Amino acid sequence: MAGKRENWRPGTMIYPLPAVLVSCGETQQEYNMLTVAWTGTICSTPAMCYISVRPERHSYQIIKRTGEFVINLTTESLARATDWCGVKSGREEDKFKAMGLTAIPSAVVKAPTVAESPISVECRVKQILPLGSHDMFIAEVVNVSVDEQYIDPESGKFDLQRAKLIAYSHGEYFKLGEAIGHFGWSVRKKPKK
Repeated sequence: MAGKRENWRPGTMIYPLPAVLVSCGETQQEYNMLTVAWTGTICSTPAMCYISVRPERHSYQIIKRTGEFVINLTTESLARATDWCGVKSGREEDKFKAMGLTAIPSAVVKAPTVAESPISVECRVKQILPLGSHDMFIAEVVNVSVDEQYIDPESGKFDLQRAKLIAYSHGEYFKLGEAIGHFGWSVRKKPKK
């Protein structure tokens, strides 16, 4: 039986969310990263996603001008860098250097990929929607690169457990847990004995 419910003021309570490092910039001198939790998938064909960024963020103008960015998924080992890049500004800091992360060329876009990320999603901006505190960059996914060390050699699938991805929920970072099912498992017919 469900408990009694409280009503709170409208807010952003859809958690958990991915905590990602978004990398941007056309040249090594302007490469930057910012931490984003307002991100997600919005279409499968064509593959599209979004990030929402405050206009006062240093990376906002870079992404708006270049029309490109990379969403880099984060792991337990990247948790400190993920938090730090969300608090510090690229106006004053070389975030790659300060966090000891490696900017490598992306396959399709000019924005760099974070080499230490297990999955990097290269994006091209299709539309910018001003929403209030944040503007939403709606983007087409033009390439996905996956670190081979996280691909199961037998199945060819991404190994979530080995990657140790993290999520963000109401001001805190969390490890992702164990799998409890797969798509369609709730309606799958049981084999006859």
